[in-house]
Amino acid sequence: MFSSTAEFHQWFAQACAAQAHQVTRVPLDRLEGWSLQEGTGNLVHRSGRFFSVQGLDVQRAGRDVDAWQQPILVQPEQGMLGILVKEFHGVPHCLLQAKMEPGNSVPVQLSPTVQATRSNYTGVHGGRPVPYLGHFLDPGRGQVLSDALQSEQAAWFFAKRNRNMIVRTDEDVPLLEGFCWLTFDQIAELLQIDDLINMDTRTVLSGAVGLRPPTRAAAADPDSFHGALAASWDPQGRPLHGSAALLRHLARAKERCTLVRRLVPLADTARWTMREGVVTHDTGRHFTVLGVRVEASHREVPGWSQPMLMPNSRGVAAFLAKRINGALHLLVQARTETAAMARVELAPTVQCQPADYGPGARDGRGPAPRLEFLDTVLSARPDQIRFDTVQSEEGGRFYHARIRYALIETDDDFPLELPPAYTWMTVRQLIGFVRHGGHLNVEARTLLALLGFLPATSAAEPVGAAAHA
Repeated sequence: MFSSTAEFHQWFAQACAAQAHQVTRVPLDRLEGWSLQEGTGNLVHRSGRFFSVQGLDVQRAGRDVDAWQQPILVQPEQGMLGILVKEFHGVPHCLLQAKMEPGNSVPVQLSPTVQATRSNYTGVHGGRPVPYLGHFLDPGRGQVLSDALQSEQAAWFFAKRNRNMIVRTDEDVPLLEGFCWLTFDQIAELLQIDDLINMDTRTVLSGAVGLRPPTRAAAADPDSFHGALAASWDPQGRPLHGSAALLRHLARAKERCTLVRRLVPLADTARWTMREGVVTHDTGRHFTVLGVRVEASHREVPGWSQPMLMPNSRGVAAFLAKRINGALHLLVQARTETAAMARVELAPTVQCQPADYGPGARDGRGPAPRLEFLDTVLSARPDQIRFDTVQSEEGGRFYHARIRYALIETDDDFPLELPPAYTWMTVRQLIGFVRHGGHLNVEARTLLALLGFLPATSAAEPVGAAAHA
């Protein structure tokens, strides 16, 4: 336990220094333990487990581009992401670990208590057991606060889901090397720092947002941003749409969805080729599939090789927000998520790699289309930005994947009427949807965690806005 975040940073620096690691890029055709499958060109592991890189054919997507092919990560098994919670002196603390992932832009980040694929925790790799796993495989030992199957990045994973759990325990829990206890308030501070709390921790924390309601001080000033945010939590508030209407909105979006997708051989994906040891698109856009060799002192196994997916530009995921009936409402889109199991999920107002949509971006058939509300996000004034931070995505499969996450409050004259895929939701309504799993995509869950754990700073001092506006 730490008396301040300054004390945590001192501990974290020591934990990072204690972890020896090296990540070396290796050509895919020389990746130890992996091979290009004869006949398909799919990248597969010699064990037949873990994951593979295959091709995906997309038709009738109903998106800005209606049809395409691409490489996709196929990992049929579900992983476990869990945070253990225990009270000390009446204050809940979360058990997190300083963990190295090969794709992290900052190698060591704070991960959940447990972050493991089924192959990991069933010992396919022959490595050490996963610490604290029993608290989640046998949750009868404690009180389950949150438990839901949640999707992963549907642009890069095919039908991938992980079990997200938060379990409160009263047991004595030994504190192992590299693990630490943090309060929700300390986590709130650390979430504002770029590339410190990893994606897996953020998605689990989205299920804990309801455990940390706004302060009374925020609710006492209803005209402030934080007052509007507090009203957005209030069960007695006046949301623009009721829960039944929001469920109908999502159901109608799923009914409109015409998406057809199928796995195809990686070797047959149009406009993607293997050259110089990597798989790339012929325009140089989107992402690259590359190989790495990893050596790490504090992982279940000391070394391994694997393919990874590297975005070729930084993404952006942002909610536009507007005060309606005194409560903050978020502009949420029902988005076709091409490789998600549910096909349509609730997503941020804007979610893309802006470099793929700028004036100079072309797909070989003409200029790329401009996304709805993208210009509003990119041209936001500093006084409209309520938080703005750059975070790493899942470092176990993605190499230096980073997204700018922002909340932008619109002016009063921003219209209430929206295109069919969009609707207004309060924070309380989003909390209700995230608890059920399969409704909010991973980018929306990160934004919900950032918003739900927003420190009570003045609205005149937006968190992180100066660095990323």
